[in-house]
Amino acid sequence: MTFTALTVILIATVLVSLKAMNDPSMKEKWMYWPYQVKHSKESYRIISHIFIHADAAHLMFNMFTLYFLGSQALEPMLMNEYGALKGELHVVAIYFIGALFATIIPFYRNQDNYEYRALGASGAVSAIVFAMILWWPDMELYLMFIPIPIPAYWFGIFYLGYEIYMARRGNTGIAHDAHIGGAILGIIYILVINPEKGSNFINVIISAIS
Repeated sequence: MTFTALTVILIATVLVSLKAMNDPSMKEKWMYWPYQVKHSKESYRIISHIFIHADAAHLMFNMFTLYFLGSQALEPMLMNEYGALKGELHVVAIYFIGALFATIIPFYRNQDNYEYRALGASGAVSAIVFAMILWWPDMELYLMFIPIPIPAYWFGIFYLGYEIYMARRGNTGIAHDAHIGGAILGIIYILVINPEKGSNFINVIISAIS
């Protein structure tokens, strides 16, 4: 295994998550808790929560996605395009700034809600996924329970639509607004470093429907 930046992040997340699953006090301390961020100035929670997960299934899904669409797809592409060091810096920036973006809507909605807590790398992973989709929109994705490949751009459109719908619906127990925030950052980041990817994405969709 090549120890790239995302590989290191993945391994660290697995180790910390496993520790937190067996240490409730640690999990409580590392969770994203907007009320505590605002009222107790515990700003470290904005990042610490992405290293812990609710259970093994939650952890596996996020890390599986990060490995295949991040370390095996987006990361080598950015390294090839911008050079090893700069490519690594870009992918790390997408991941962690995506994590920050993922906390914005939940903070706005829940900064005075003592009961709201969240955890997991889903927002940061969402940033990686949507950066990858914009970078390579006609990539074929194979999803669980769906036996045929799906073009990445269709997955992105439907997934983002679903997340927006579920966020508006509410009461799902899932931080859909965090997924949306991460996705937005992933898209914006790629448009900033390579604006041509935006026009290419549109051209791919036009070609598919024409």
